[in-house]
Amino acid sequence: MIVVGGGLAGLRAVEALRGNGHEGALTLVSAEPHPPYDRPPLSKAVLAGETDDTTVEADWDLLRCDLLLGQRATGLRLDAPGRGGVVASTAGDLPFDGLVIATGAAPITLPGDGRQHVLRTIDQARELRSRLVDGARIVIVGAGWIGAEVATAAAKRGCAVTVVEAADAPLSTALGPEVGAFTAPWYAEAGVELRTGVKVAEVRDGGLLLAGGGRIDADEVVVGIGVRPDLSWLDGSGLLLERGVVTDGSFRALLDDGEPGSTRPDVVAVGDCAAWWSARYGRPLLVEHWDVALNAPDVAAAALLGGNAVYDVAPYFWSEQFGRMVQYAGNHATSERIVHRGDSSGRKWSVAWLTDDRLDAILTVDRPRDLVQAKRVIAAGTPVDAAAIADPDVPVRQAVRG
Repeated sequence: MIVVGGGLAGLRAVEALRGNGHEGALTLVSAEPHPPYDRPPLSKAVLAGETDDTTVEADWDLLRCDLLLGQRATGLRLDAPGRGGVVASTAGDLPFDGLVIATGAAPITLPGDGRQHVLRTIDQARELRSRLVDGARIVIVGAGWIGAEVATAAAKRGCAVTVVEAADAPLSTALGPEVGAFTAPWYAEAGVELRTGVKVAEVRDGGLLLAGGGRIDADEVVVGIGVRPDLSWLDGSGLLLERGVVTDGSFRALLDDGEPGSTRPDVVAVGDCAAWWSARYGRPLLVEHWDVALNAPDVAAAALLGGNAVYDVAPYFWSEQFGRMVQYAGNHATSERIVHRGDSSGRKWSVAWLTDDRLDAILTVDRPRDLVQAKRVIAAGTPVDAAAIADPDVPVRQAVRG
């Protein structure tokens, strides 16, 4: 068995393969020189200077896994279905009987020859932290999750922070403009300038050149406008690639052979590069968050070893920004309406998305109990009373009908 990708999903795949009874050879190939580590703390504890190391504890001797660190997969050649193939890599050709693709995603960058920081690796986090000094002019492009978290850390370190967002509100892509707008006052409260509706043409030395003219001066530019799955090494492999490695509900990779639903039983994909079929939502989901990287490899490893488990958990993620714990569960892409649960101008509130009497998703701000109870309701699919959901004094579990 070969696992390509040294992030959390790759480590969890190694652990799950051993836990599900694989006794044969096992190799993990990672482009990074570091053993697997957690990424969520990079924009939080690492930038804040609270830690320098987020390595995930693992007993590699017990796992009996060969680590090929600092080595990158460069291609994939598949043999007949079920017969494995070869991963081409900078360490040479690596034959396999079973393959886990866990190569994650790479940050999107902006045009221009000026220096721009992205935040994906521990080395990038340490480098950026060294630049967040008192009085430094820090311009962040993108008011999404990463942008808000970097702005939080930079402001706390005494930087003069400006956040530039092309949409009309923060988090518009993730939450929609109506809900995202509720977070806009947090920036001013933290002493951060937020400029929405501003598009960037390119990054230049000393700042940003804006589309349509204008410039923003900066000592450092941080770009947080999203990521793309790292799939270039899979070009020509015969796997179906559409915004990720397309898989079935068990994470078996689909083939690009014109036969709907045809899979490779000896190839699975997990983590930020996998677009897995969700029966719950009736479409593939690509969820670039820690929770899926942690839990999905159990199902993928079982499938690679001949099992038939299916992963169909409602997505969940969290963010710590401007002194608030923000959590989200579910998927509101097709929801019919938004129900406000508390005053969004206050310190603690939630927003729920509903379709008829079904709770599709919830966003909570410093209301962890709402989140925990809503996750159970979403998972069960039980009907809820919209009026009860709108009352912040009614526990979510008591809003369930019947």
